[in-house]
Amino acid sequence: MTGWDHLDVALVQAAADLDPEQNRRRLAELAPAGADLVVFPEAFARDFGPVTDDLAAHAEPLDGPFATELAKVAADRHSTLVAGMFEAAAPHPFNTLVLTDGRGPTAYRKIHLYDSFGYRESDRLGAGPVEPTLADLGGARIGLMTCYDLRFPELARLLVDAGAEVIVVPAAWVAGERKVDHWRTLVRARAIENTVYVVAAGQPAPRYSGHSLVVDPLGDVIAEAGDGEEVLTARLDAARLAEARSVNPSLANRRIGLVGARA
Repeated sequence: MTGWDHLDVALVQAAADLDPEQNRRRLAELAPAGADLVVFPEAFARDFGPVTDDLAAHAEPLDGPFATELAKVAADRHSTLVAGMFEAAAPHPFNTLVLTDGRGPTAYRKIHLYDSFGYRESDRLGAGPVEPTLADLGGARIGLMTCYDLRFPELARLLVDAGAEVIVVPAAWVAGERKVDHWRTLVRARAIENTVYVVAAGQPAPRYSGHSLVVDPLGDVIAEAGDGEEVLTARLDAARLAEARSVNPSLANRRIGLVGARA
């Protein structure tokens, strides 16, 4: 049995600037009131910029200006906020998601770096530890993934084995041939195969793909953005989650044991 009834979520599909101060200011401008969960994209504290940029120069600690402002806005809105930043670390910063309700943050450090489609994220950033990161929100268990992690189904399954009922995926999904199709297919696949909600918030065109999505545990798209800036809203219903897991008990029907699950 779930310990929640419903969650109102907002996905902020907005472009991160190269000016961190402007991005901090936009947190309050863009975060809507009335949502239980507000999801900003990956790297919202400061965009990746050109591949020659030294991201270490723009990395911050978890008690630095960006995470502090995120917590302030969360407290002001009486909401939980999630957003991406570069976290100071040696030898390379982490690509980190910060989840906060105004109190101490939950931090997820991206595991799978985007060394694909001609990019080399690992040249500038370090990979996080291979372990699931979850948080509680109003009785719901929220699992965190970032962008390229979406292409690795074993991480989503690890989160679900640890109790995730909603998987949140902030992203900066680089635009290109087939990329929107890959994005939509992978978000829906992670929802269907794990019978979970997936809340996936991306940065908009032209550099990125947009199309932020909320997908229910049976794979139905209940909200989708276009490719421009917008704020997308949806309601997640615990009864729908229970229905999906009853109609399609694929998690219970597995013949291969739980691999690497952690409480």
